Amino acid sequence: MGDGDVNSNLLIARSTGDAQLDQAVGQWLSWDKNPKTKEQIENLVRHGMNKELRDRLCCRLTFGTAGLRSAMGAGFCYINDLTVIQSTQGMYKYLERCFSDFRQRGFVVGYDTRGQVTSSCSSKRLAKLTAAVLLAKGVPVYLFSKYVPTPFVPYAVRQLKAAAGVMITASHNRKEDNGYKVYWENGAQITSPHDKEILKCIEECVEPWNGSWNENLVDTSPLTQDPLEEISKSYMEDLKTICYHRELNTKTNLKFIHTSFHGVGHDYVQLAFKAFGFKPPIPVPEQKDPDPDFSTVKCPNPEEGESVLELSLRLAEKESARVVVATDPDADRLAVAELQENGRWKVFTGNELAALFGWWMFRSWKANRSKEADVKNVYMLATTVSSKILKAIALKDGFHFEETLPGFKWIGSRVKDLLDNGKEVLFAFEESIGFMCGTSVLDKDGVSAAVVIAEMASYLETKNLTLAQQLTEIYEMYGYHISKTSYFLCYEPPTIKRVFEKLRNFDSPKSYPKSCGTYGILHVRDVTTGYDSSQLNKKSVLPASKNSQMITFTFQNGCVATLRTSGTEPKIKYYAEMCARPEQSDKTFLEEQLQKVIEALIENFLEPSKNGLIWRSV
Repeated sequence: MGDGDVNSNLLIARSTGDAQLDQAVGQWLSWDKNPKTKEQIENLVRHGMNKELRDRLCCRLTFGTAGLRSAMGAGFCYINDLTVIQSTQGMYKYLERCFSDFRQRGFVVGYDTRGQVTSSCSSKRLAKLTAAVLLAKGVPVYLFSKYVPTPFVPYAVRQLKAAAGVMITASHNRKEDNGYKVYWENGAQITSPHDKEILKCIEECVEPWNGSWNENLVDTSPLTQDPLEEISKSYMEDLKTICYHRELNTKTNLKFIHTSFHGVGHDYVQLAFKAFGFKPPIPVPEQKDPDPDFSTVKCPNPEEGESVLELSLRLAEKESARVVVATDPDADRLAVAELQENGRWKVFTGNELAALFGWWMFRSWKANRSKEADVKNVYMLATTVSSKILKAIALKDGFHFEETLPGFKWIGSRVKDLLDNGKEVLFAFEESIGFMCGTSVLDKDGVSAAVVIAEMASYLETKNLTLAQQLTEIYEMYGYHISKTSYFLCYEPPTIKRVFEKLRNFDSPKSYPKSCGTYGILHVRDVTTGYDSSQLNKKSVLPASKNSQMITFTFQNGCVATLRTSGTEPKIKYYAEMCARPEQSDKTFLEEQLQKVIEALIENFLEPSKNGLIWRSV
């Protein structure tokens, strides 16, 4: 027995005066074999930091809109070696129950480039431990030998007919975070009831099994396979099915700048452009290679706009490039900026890009469809907090449009159902710059979106149009859809609950607001409770989602606004949109109306100063 074990045993014997906490401390110090995270807990015990110990050890990770996600560090509600081992043991138990052929089909594991020195925690190490748990139980594991975009995992699950897969990533979150994103056999992120059942299974096997800590198994087990080359080649080949102007791409004079935000995207976006016949995009040198500290950006989220795209825009000006594409650190989301005639840059919102993608994918389908293809068989989807522009296009052009709950896990599952029923799905999106072009990947995919937008820009260039000009044409044809999305930070869960409970008991118990400032409210939908005043039976068409807060208000002036909590960060988000008919083309008036409704919403419903909400810093 080493000195560390003796010290741990002495600390385990020291009581905190709280039996539940004593048990949790004892378990952690007995089970954790990572010296750095073990030491973090030992230090807290030594210094009697019982509140922090309770925060770290007396709650568990739960599935949000993007799997398990938390800060890296010691504790049962953090992402670390031990919690990843526990999660994978639960996964194993659940998958063994669901699939009699689990040991034949295997499991896919991918990872991004995140890491934290103080916890000896990196996505690659967590991926190896995930693989080790399964290999020790005789399950074949397809472990990528190198970091990959998140979309490669769901793509590989379907391609290799695996039972499930995990991607170790926290996407665009702050550098301190990491996550464990689970995909089912259908290639979509897991939804209920799988998430709840997996959590139950995790609870049933929290003590690490023999072999679970043996990360060397990935190098010695004959059950480990590296799918990188096969999947990369196959993905790029499938990508060509949504390439419609290859010849034009090879000749275009347009130059593109690409930033991968210190993440995984560079190599894969280069390959995607090659697959479409383009010259490679010019990379932003300072952001091309992985850097877990994201050292050149305040936050690694391209959705934050011009402030985080500074290096890309300056390089574009130097290189005379008109279009910038930015993939987030795990390359599942895409931001786009375009230089305008007035010399300013326009950073498109997720909703604006969706209007362009929706128009483009339907136009391309029409131009290339077979004689028997029926527009009534065609679908596009969006999450309910996203723009209704696809609905307007669908109404006019005759295809189907559907909404889902927020989170691409709902889109992926619904798309798979539609495909299984012989439907054709062209495009799906969520407003937070998540796009799915085609159905090779049943999740958002920044790599494919980057090259599709490049092809669109090249095609429009031959018509003397910019992306921004085409967007205006779309709005003039289908009606202006002016939207704004932002958020407040709130680190106190009781405050968040209080804000939403007040809206449910506004003037009297169990009554929602009938107006907001001077703006009359026509309908209220509360997805948390399953209520919808616009339905005859007062029940929401979207399934009730009790674990997250979300209320939508439809105003008499045509504005639709939603307040909801984030599934991955401590935020209250708001989404508001004015949907106009094509003949109502006074854009300035619509923008003013939208701004006034948002101001009323913030002042009357969110009350930031009273509730201590922190405004988003621009």
